[in-house]
Amino acid sequence: MFYKDLIMMVFSMIILLIFVLIGVAFLTLLERKVLGYIQIRKGPNKVGIMGIPQPFSDAIKLFTKESIIPMMSNFNMYYMSPIFNLFLSLLLWISIPFMSILLNFNLGVLFFLSVSSLSVYTIMIAGWSSNSNYSLLGGLRSVAQTISYEVSLAIIMLSFLFMISGLNLKMLINYQKFIWLLYLMFPLCLIWFVSSLAETNRTPFDFAEGESELVSGFNVEYSSGGFALIFLAEYSSILFMSMLSALLFLGGDIMTFFFFLKLGFLSFLWIWVRGTLPRFRYDKLMYLAWKSFLPVSLNYLFFFMGLKIFFFSLIL
Repeated sequence: MFYKDLIMMVFSMIILLIFVLIGVAFLTLLERKVLGYIQIRKGPNKVGIMGIPQPFSDAIKLFTKESIIPMMSNFNMYYMSPIFNLFLSLLLWISIPFMSILLNFNLGVLFFLSVSSLSVYTIMIAGWSSNSNYSLLGGLRSVAQTISYEVSLAIIMLSFLFMISGLNLKMLINYQKFIWLLYLMFPLCLIWFVSSLAETNRTPFDFAEGESELVSGFNVEYSSGGFALIFLAEYSSILFMSMLSALLFLGGDIMTFFFFLKLGFLSFLWIWVRGTLPRFRYDKLMYLAWKSFLPVSLNYLFFFMGLKIFFFSLIL
């Protein structure tokens, strides 16, 4: 019986992997379409009907191009870091409680925090191993930014965990049956969204790949397959953070179609922000993390701890 369960679990993971990658492909298409309409132009519309097969033709083009390897690069690390980057961003998905044969962690939140922290190293190594000044600067910026915003992300997550008294993401679904946590923790939800933008290296916090000043930053030496893997990882992280945000404060009713509409809307917000806002200044990004988000999220954490203790004392 155990082997049958194991086979079914592996089979479920493969299906999940395929659908996440298809979702990522169409998220890139959605982004190009939405940015096109924001800039009053058509997005991709030549390939197939309304440009729908465009992501697949892009993938074929990128993976069949010749890969140029810089002579001075540390080859093994240079080659492996995009692969590990994508692997880690896909590994995050198994912490989502799909309530099927797939894994259901009791400590899903700790798994998420551990794996998302590891993805910093892949960008750092990608920047360093290219042996280019631009990519090294992009890697350093990314590390500083991601570590800074992970602190506020973890503290906000702790506030949610105090409210549900557990580390299992499945409990979020049970606790939001009658009221979404968005209404109870509105300022924290906004801080979570902005921190998620910074965590996924997206506009207005895309300093790791600052095209205007760093010529594409940490991925400047990557072409063809390596470039494609880095961006697959980025869009997979956007989809995952959208799903986690929907779980945390938009009800989290994962077995309904409405949940996936919410996920799509949150992903659209990522793109909308990119089409609307200019890039931040780097010192302001750091001030926002350490002088604004950190004190506010800590205050809210103490507030929710006190609230929980107060309610427990009333019950006892």
